[in-house]
Amino acid sequence: MGFEEGGGVRSGFRCLTRRKQVDSNRVRAEEGHHQLAKALSVPQLVAIGVGATIGAGVYVLVGTVAREHAGPALTISFLIAGIAAALSAFCYAELASRCPSAGSAYHYSYICVGEGVAWLIGWALILEYTIGGSAVARGISPNFALFFGGPDSLPSFLARVSIPGLDIVVDPCAAILVFVVTGLLCLGIKESTFVQSIVTTANVCVLLFVIIAGGYIGFQTGWVGYTVAGGYFPYGVNGMLAGSATVFFAYIGFDSVASTAEEVKNPQRDLPLGIATSLSVCCLLYMMVSVVVVGLVPYFAMDPDTPISSAFARNDMQWAVYIITSGAVLALCSALMGSLLPQPRILMAMARDGLLPSFFSDVNVRTQVPVKSTILTGIFAATLAFFMDVSQLAGMVSVGTLLAFTIVAISILILRYVPPDEIPLPSSFQESIDSVSNRYSVQNNGDKADSLGNTGSSENQYDGPSQEINKESVNCPLIGKEINPEHFNEQTRRQKAAWSIASVCLGVLILTTSASYTFLPDFLRYLACSVGGLLLLGGLFVLVWIDQDDARHNFGHTGGFICPFVPFLPVCCILINAYLLVNLGAGTWFRVSMWLLIGVLVYLFYGRTHSSLTDVVYVPAAHAEEIYRTSPDYVA
Repeated sequence: MGFEEGGGVRSGFRCLTRRKQVDSNRVRAEEGHHQLAKALSVPQLVAIGVGATIGAGVYVLVGTVAREHAGPALTISFLIAGIAAALSAFCYAELASRCPSAGSAYHYSYICVGEGVAWLIGWALILEYTIGGSAVARGISPNFALFFGGPDSLPSFLARVSIPGLDIVVDPCAAILVFVVTGLLCLGIKESTFVQSIVTTANVCVLLFVIIAGGYIGFQTGWVGYTVAGGYFPYGVNGMLAGSATVFFAYIGFDSVASTAEEVKNPQRDLPLGIATSLSVCCLLYMMVSVVVVGLVPYFAMDPDTPISSAFARNDMQWAVYIITSGAVLALCSALMGSLLPQPRILMAMARDGLLPSFFSDVNVRTQVPVKSTILTGIFAATLAFFMDVSQLAGMVSVGTLLAFTIVAISILILRYVPPDEIPLPSSFQESIDSVSNRYSVQNNGDKADSLGNTGSSENQYDGPSQEINKESVNCPLIGKEINPEHFNEQTRRQKAAWSIASVCLGVLILTTSASYTFLPDFLRYLACSVGGLLLLGGLFVLVWIDQDDARHNFGHTGGFICPFVPFLPVCCILINAYLLVNLGAGTWFRVSMWLLIGVLVYLFYGRTHSSLTDVVYVPAAHAEEIYRTSPDYVA
């Protein structure tokens, strides 16, 4: 039986929970998508990941965190933050190898969670990369000016200018740099990654100079920074952990590697290696730089703005300032490329799915990159960089990243315990679906056959005598459907897993919120923490106790990386990211909420009705291949 025409609310909820199929060569051929160039291997992926991650923050962050939080224990803060980032990297690595298509976290959440969550993740990532690229571009001109003699020494056509009466400082240098990078990205993925590899290598060489030269000075001077009276933990363990929460954001950027999945030659092998290697290189460089810089100067005497330059200057190496400044400029240029690279691919993925106009999905035949999306991204980022000081909006960048990290970890739990057991087929396959359904009806001696189809929209439902649909499977992506009585035990296991995942997510939300909102009465906070902790531990216990779904072995593209320590690792990842999200501040969340509200309106008035899943028919994955073979258009 089909769905009842029950009203707009129920139909709208089904739209939010409909899920797409893992992209395959056949799906792409059916939809007529132009393919991106398969040009990337591990070295290029490492260059993208390291370049997008190591921005100029390392040249500033070590001083701020050491002075205010960690002291000499800054190295351990970077290590703990690196381990926390690695939890998300493990989750990304498995999904990237299983679902190697453009879109990164948006793509994964659309497959595992549903269209509504995927839309919000994609919309948040658009904001992240736009503001992130603009903020990086605005940070280049002050550093670049040092080569001309000082902050106000840039040539007139590049210098910042205040507009009288408007309280606006325009930055032509930032806008020009954005346009240059945009043009480079339009040339092709191979050409742009070649340039980024050169810039990233130069930046790494500067950091190696800091480590080697600083280490030599440290041995000559006796590492005075480690002889302070406060010891190695002047702010205690809590200060070190607070420093870890701050420097965690220095690891954001490895997700740019996942956004290029469709352009990787061997995604099952190269994507996990690229993500793991880039994160490992960044963590090692951060730790070595912090070891040296904290040892050269006592943490309380560090310059919070230029800690590395000032440390060398205090040891009579003024000439090193120019090398370090060059490294900061190179790091910013590489980070700018890393910020502008993923967004056109996310726009392209959303347009392929019908949630945005097809304009964004056009791929240039010659360069094999989404040129139109890249140009539009560059125009918006350059406009923001030219007119706005986006540093006050920098917290909004973190929201998109942390939301993506959280959803990716949840997607791993869904994939392992309740992977999608239905796939969408175009309504043109309805005749084949009826044929297979009738065949099973005959085989079952007139009994009702397995459910072979339920459509993604209430207007076009398959309503045959052989179709028995459990509406719960559509209303909640975590709840599987009962196909027949023989699968009752499996259905029970899926339901237990689904409720356990929901319990974990709800428990994490309650626990992190109550622990962070110190203005609440103590009794209420402790009560909420207890409830949240019980929900979290209860759901985790059930996930450990029950078996994972056997279908996980065949989900997506097999033979790639497998995330270890499931469910513990994804749950820890969810907990860490949720805690950081809750503590971003009310002002940041208010601004992000305004952007997400705009996104909701865009989805309601365009994406919901233009989605490629509007007229599809959902069939059990076990029968999909048979339906393909009975189709008149089937090609072996």
